[in-house]
Amino acid sequence: MKIIKICSKNFNKTIKEIIKSIKKGEVIICPTDTVYGLIADARNEQAVKKIFKIKKRKKRKALPIFAKDVRMVERLALTNKEQKFFLKKAWPGEITVVLRRKNSYYLPKVLFGGIKTIGLRIPKYKLINILIKEVNRPLVGTSANISGKSGSNEIGKILSQFKGKKFQPDLVIDAGNLKKNKPSVIIDLTGSNLKILRTGRLSKKELSKKYGRFYFPKNK
Repeated sequence: MKIIKICSKNFNKTIKEIIKSIKKGEVIICPTDTVYGLIADARNEQAVKKIFKIKKRKKRKALPIFAKDVRMVERLALTNKEQKFFLKKAWPGEITVVLRRKNSYYLPKVLFGGIKTIGLRIPKYKLINILIKEVNRPLVGTSANISGKSGSNEIGKILSQFKGKKFQPDLVIDAGNLKKNKPSVIIDLTGSNLKILRTGRLSKKELSKKYGRFYFPKNK
């Protein structure tokens, strides 16, 4: 693993290095607005398969995706008026939304674990937002950890999980220990009502209070 300690002085140079790495089909450990994540080009099948190997993740478990904007989301997923309204309220931010996916925009099937939905998020983090904009492709954005272990905001804990493993990320962007946080909230919008699948920084009670007023008819 190549490690780059990112700072204000080398920020632009590091961005170029990450973009080059993504375009080569490599997997990067990168800071995000929640915890350290593994990112890669979501359209590169080999890169996606490598993430599964690095995480020791079962193939039936889909991987979430970072999108640039709602327009990109609409190319990837089916959305109705009410869902779009919710997305504009929730993003950018720490909420991953599950929607019914489209087949018209090329993404490798291995991403989805055989299911017909897709997990999407527009993050609120300068580094990731620049990468998505510059690459202009959806990026896999999953927590940097071995399956069964917790994601972390501490770079030391992240690196120790992958040390000595057969499959490792290609590049590590070391931003030091991030602000203490939890993985993103996951909300399913595919049914007739908003459904909270995983809480993050906000409790289920807080989420229900904030978003419980939303109602979503089933996609047709």
